[in-house]
Amino acid sequence: MQIVGYEPSGTGSSLLLSDGDGGEVVRRRLDPGEALSYALGTRRCAGALDGDVHHACDRSAAPYCEYHASTWVCARCTGTCLKDEMDCYEDHAVYLAAFAPETFKVGVTRAWRLETRLREQGADRAAHVHTVSNGRIAREIEADVATRLVDRVRTDAKVGALAADVDRDAWESVLAEFDVIDRYAFDYGLDLDSRPVGETLATGTVVGVKGRLLVLERGGTTYAVDMRDLVGYELAAGSSSRRLQSSLTSFE
Repeated sequence: MQIVGYEPSGTGSSLLLSDGDGGEVVRRRLDPGEALSYALGTRRCAGALDGDVHHACDRSAAPYCEYHASTWVCARCTGTCLKDEMDCYEDHAVYLAAFAPETFKVGVTRAWRLETRLREQGADRAAHVHTVSNGRIAREIEADVATRLVDRVRTDAKVGALAADVDRDAWESVLAEFDVIDRYAFDYGLDLDSRPVGETLATGTVVGVKGRLLVLERGGTTYAVDMRDLVGYELAAGSSSRRLQSSLTSFE
């Protein structure tokens, strides 16, 4: 069995598993309280997904080899279309997302996907600040706002946000220069007292999922796992025996 993908919060909160080429993808739900008991084996290319069918690849590059790596060109667009022909003719939303305590990001998504996209990223708070008729205009606005706010948030910053609250004064200060259309506040049900330890493992009790961060409890320590770092690993049944870093609270 190989981990060939994942669904973040907002779109299922699952690990996508396959038992070989042409196999049907199995969704391993990550509901709170679920027990995972997998040891990570060899990591290789995760191949490609065609709906619920997995096409395996035996190349060693992970999570994807050069033949299966893909770049979404729209993510690099700043208003000048990078495709042969512009095709984003539908309403787009420009949003601001807050990650505790005070990391503020600008982003763009199709208007009908706004709340889902925010949950996929693990935003703590958000504001919808523009609606425009196509992606080109949205990317132009995003590029302008990105001269003052970030348009990418590092995983380490998102791990730090797991046990923190948004600085409300700083957030309101950022919003002051925009005509806010709608506001969002998200609760992922984690209720953590301290920052989890960053690790790559698939053993423990699921605390919850925030964006692509899977939070597991094991042996009195809470771990934050970037699910993208799991993609490509072969799985074996049974808990991992690898020594892990423990939090200070596990010794109290």
